[in-house]
Amino acid sequence: MKKTMSLLDASEFAQRQFRQTSSATLPNPLLDQRQRPLRDLRISVTDRCNFRCMYCMPKSAFGRDHAFLSHSEVLRFEEITRLAKLFARLGVRKIRLTGGEPLLRKNIERLIEMLATIDGIDLTLTTNASILAEKAPSLRDAGLQRITVSLDAIDDAMFRRMNDVDFPLARVLDGIDAAARVGLTPIKINAVVKRSINESAILPLVRHFKGSGHIVRFIEFMDVGATNGWRMDDVISAAEIVALINAEFPLEPVDPNYHGEVAERWRFKDGSGEIGVIASVTQAFCRDCTRMRLSANGQLFTCLFADHGYDIRALLRSDADDDTLLRAIAAAWQSRDDNYSERRTANTPRAQRIEMSYIGG
Repeated sequence: MKKTMSLLDASEFAQRQFRQTSSATLPNPLLDQRQRPLRDLRISVTDRCNFRCMYCMPKSAFGRDHAFLSHSEVLRFEEITRLAKLFARLGVRKIRLTGGEPLLRKNIERLIEMLATIDGIDLTLTTNASILAEKAPSLRDAGLQRITVSLDAIDDAMFRRMNDVDFPLARVLDGIDAAARVGLTPIKINAVVKRSINESAILPLVRHFKGSGHIVRFIEFMDVGATNGWRMDDVISAAEIVALINAEFPLEPVDPNYHGEVAERWRFKDGSGEIGVIASVTQAFCRDCTRMRLSANGQLFTCLFADHGYDIRALLRSDADDDTLLRAIAAAWQSRDDNYSERRTANTPRAQRIEMSYIGG
């Protein structure tokens, strides 16, 4: 988590890559080494969370003694907004706020107001919905367009075990209802599925939300970070999930909404909605990945499974001008050659991997 490029490294890297160019002559679209354009930015606004889900922030690694980022280390709203505007100039069209739990960031509505002024940006947020019921109206008023809720079971006892802090399901469902009332739709419900833990939650989740207008998406248990005890044997494949649902509720495939969409879409043949599966383990989609990630303390990551980042915060706080920042971001993207999910093996080392709670999902 501490393995990042220094200020000098980032600056020299940008100068080496673009010695003869200015930001005005950067290519459009900006492509990485595998000819993938930069289109999506995920911004982690905090590394803190009030849940301890086993696949993200297990108590064994994030207990009482865990040291979270200090206030001074976290990017200020003005810094985040400045970077977001530069990313928009480089081709980003979608920004998703993540964490940790982003609604724990004080005055998050102010940041949303600032980001909502950027032309042409689809602004969304992923949350565990623990305080969404109270926050939904102010989030919508601030300019948030849509919301995604992480919910791994629809049974209260199972959900409490999954979040590992005994948080009640009812409060999450209240948050989803509140978001729907104010128009933060369509709401997506993300469920990470782990074998022998919550695979029995798949059909109940489908039954509960079928016909509601909300879209349940099932995510294969991934080897993000180094602390969640990932094993290939614990993965329920997307194909298994689709087959299970199709046996009770006949499905048919649907085209993606846009190039690079990570979820494979399926609709119910009776017309009552759709579900999605995200198969980053068994059906890698690296070839279409258009995402860059910005951590809460200002590190840029070009892959969810990265083991190092680029220290853009140091450049920001050194009074670098926009041209320098643009060149540094562009250099990081143009050098990008990540395709981890296509190369994954059960024995791939994980010791230096960035944790999901730090980088965002």
